[in-house]
Amino acid sequence: MLVLIAILGIVLYPLAWMVGTSFKSQPEIASNTGLFPQEFTPSNYPDGWNHFDVSFARFFLNSTMVALLTVIGNAASCLVAAYAFARLRFPLRGFWFAIMIGTLLLPQHVLTVPQYILFKQFGWVGGDWPYVPLLVPQFLATEAFFVFLMVQFMRGIPRELDEAAKIDGANAFGIFRYVILPLSRPALVTTAIFSFIWTWNEFFRQLVYLSDLKDYTLPVAMTLFIDSSGQSSIGPMFAMSVLSLLPVFLFFVAFQRMLVEGINTSGIKG
Repeated sequence: MLVLIAILGIVLYPLAWMVGTSFKSQPEIASNTGLFPQEFTPSNYPDGWNHFDVSFARFFLNSTMVALLTVIGNAASCLVAAYAFARLRFPLRGFWFAIMIGTLLLPQHVLTVPQYILFKQFGWVGGDWPYVPLLVPQFLATEAFFVFLMVQFMRGIPRELDEAAKIDGANAFGIFRYVILPLSRPALVTTAIFSFIWTWNEFFRQLVYLSDLKDYTLPVAMTLFIDSSGQSSIGPMFAMSVLSLLPVFLFFVAFQRMLVEGINTSGIKG
């Protein structure tokens, strides 16, 4: 028990330090490395919230919109793709599944330049709605990890249920709608949680495609607290970092039980 408490303390120390630092003044951040501030400075929070010409609420709204649409896109498209791989028969199914799994080996940064050129040719980069290149791929089942996770889950669903549905007159869509979809809730919740957390914390792709301040998401906006001249607002930056963690923390706590259930069932079946 003591070992577990010690490990928990080590894991939570950086988070506790960040919260404590968000209430320190600028000079104290450099001199005081402890958890608790000597001079309580709650003004870091309003200063950070109103630090830019655009309110930080706009960055929260942008991140929330991108994360939620990504969750919807990943859950819907990956579920349909996984159903095809797990339940339907079509030519070269094994080959295409292997190609899909092979994409997991490709680093995301390798794909950035070709994707940018392709989206630029489509007219998606720098358009009236700059989030198109960030969102459209999520509705096309491009996240092979989630497709694989759902395939593994669906392989654990007894095929006798499909046969029973066929006897009742259900076609492939009916089996998907009335059998597979209701039973796939744990895998869908797992996909939703990971999609939300990864998108909320994603920086590189959002930095590539977002150029206007009003369109920035939280990870990109955080970099603006340190300008090109080397001047920084560390206190407000830590304050906004604490606030930016709250949605992820609450989202995880709300669906923690379903997340564990989805990971367990996806891993031991199939």
